[in-house]
Parts: sequence; structure tokens; C-alpha cells
Amino acid sequence: MPRIVRCGLIQARNVLGADHSLAEIKKAMIEKHRKLIGQAAKRKVQILCLQELFYGPYFCAEQNPRWYQLVEPVPEGPTTVLMQKLAARHSMVMVVPVYEEQMAGVYFNTAAVIDADGRYLGKYRKHHIPHCHPGFWEKFYFTPGDLGYEVFQTKYAKLGVYICYDRHFPEGARILGLNGAEIVFNPSATVAGLSEYLWELEQPAHAVANGYFVGAINRVGEEKPWNIGEFYGKSYFCNPRGKIVAQASRDKDELLVADLDLDMILEVRKVWQFFRDRRPETYSPLTAQTGKAVAAD
Repeated sequence: MPRIVRCGLIQARNVLGADHSLAEIKKAMIEKHRKLIGQAAKRKVQILCLQELFYGPYFCAEQNPRWYQLVEPVPEGPTTVLMQKLAARHSMVMVVPVYEEQMAGVYFNTAAVIDADGRYLGKYRKHHIPHCHPGFWEKFYFTPGDLGYEVFQTKYAKLGVYICYDRHFPEGARILGLNGAEIVFNPSATVAGLSEYLWELEQPAHAVANGYFVGAINRVGEEKPWNIGEFYGKSYFCNPRGKIVAQASRDKDELLVADLDLDMILEVRKVWQFFRDRRPETYSPLTAQTGKAVAAD
């Protein structure tokens, strides 16, 4: 029997502007996503991923301590607990990005992974934190991730998570493949004029190099008052051959659904033996800051 898994991605624009209270902003986005999650359940989605920092705007467009108030612990926080209930109700695996508080003053850009019975399986913390473009001041808000590149065994598939800026770094994408990921989800917030020309290049390349499926999510619309650019949507699923098999619109709230045949992973790896032919003993420069370390022969 083919291993076909129905997966979904939700891309959505922020509901309320920054002039509203944080409680109002968060409530509005969570209610919006509850409806979209309900739509996913009606379409029998088995694995669903939400966008980066889904319960508010992309507040990293400014450096303002106000946004620290959006943090919550994982898994004890209200958002993870709510999503556990929804996952159990719909028998749906969920990847839920949140702004995590580990302790006072130590915050992470995190995604909680919840199994189809509502069990919390663990979390991924974004490793690579940008602070290099106007409007992407993430080091003001996030500590670099420290939990490695775990792959989560869910009811339907083995999942990996890579968040937004992480996608520019092939090293972690490879580790997720070596750790057994069948699908890697990348919840993002990225704007036109900055990264759009890379959007359909990098992650299909990761899929090909590592022989797995990728689900890439981007939010939509412009967010005031910052106006750092248009979040251009275009969320998609890519197969292990690097082909985009389903893609969302550029400017609309959307639930993207695709049936992924996980048997394709073995088919592709029988042809392209990249894991067999690796030479890890020659890769020591990858762990040197400057790349000048001498590799073994």
C-alpha cells in the first residue's frame, strides 16, 4: 500500500495593526487560525503546519520591548495547550510556531510539534537568527536555538522543522535528512524584493540533496506601521525530486493541501545515493568559523 499522507500549510495575513493591544492582536489571529484549522479538518488533513510567529504580526520589523509580552512557555503555555486539544479533536499532527519563553529574558523562535492524539512530542528552536536587513531585527528578540535538529516520529510521518532564515543554511537541512526526516516544514515570514528570487530555489535544492519532502510557508500582505515590504505568500510543497507539486496564491489567506506519497523517498534515494556517497571525514572546514580548517584526505 502506498504511504500517502495528506498535508496542509496555512498562510494568512495579520488581522489587527500594532495600534491594538497585544491581547487583542493575539486573540484575533488565534481565532482566525482556529477557523482555518477547522477547514483543514474538513479536508481530512493529517499533518498541518502554521506560519512563523502565527499569532501576531512579524514584529521583528522594529526593536521594541513591548513585543516581549507575547512570549509564553512551551508546552505549558496557552497556545500549545489549545493546539493540543485541536490536534486530538481532529486526529491531526500539528506544527505550531510560537514565541517561547524559557525563563525571564531568554526567548526563542520555536515550533511545537503535536501528534495526532494531542501529545506534545517536542519543539524545534530556530538556530540561525538574522540581524542584517532593515526590518529583520531578530537578535533583539530571539536567542539562537540550542536543541539541535530533532526529527519527530508522528502517527503519519517523521517530521523535521527548519524556521525561516534557517533555510539559507544547507548544513541543518542535511542533518534533518540524516536524522530520518521524511517531511521538513519551514514556517517563514519573508518579503518581496529581499528573498523572493530564492524562495523556489533553496528548498527544492534541500529536497533534492536530502531526498525528502519540503513544506514551505510564508505569510501574506503588508503589515503597518512598518511597511518593510509585501509578504508574498506562495507557500508550497516540494517533492524529493525538487518539483513543486502544490503552491498557494501570492496575496490571499489560504489553506494549501497536498497528498504526499512518502514511497517516493525510497524511489529517489535508489537513484541518487547522496547519503551513501558522503565523505564526512573531509568536511571539517564546515565546523570552522572561517572555513580554513584543513580537511582530511
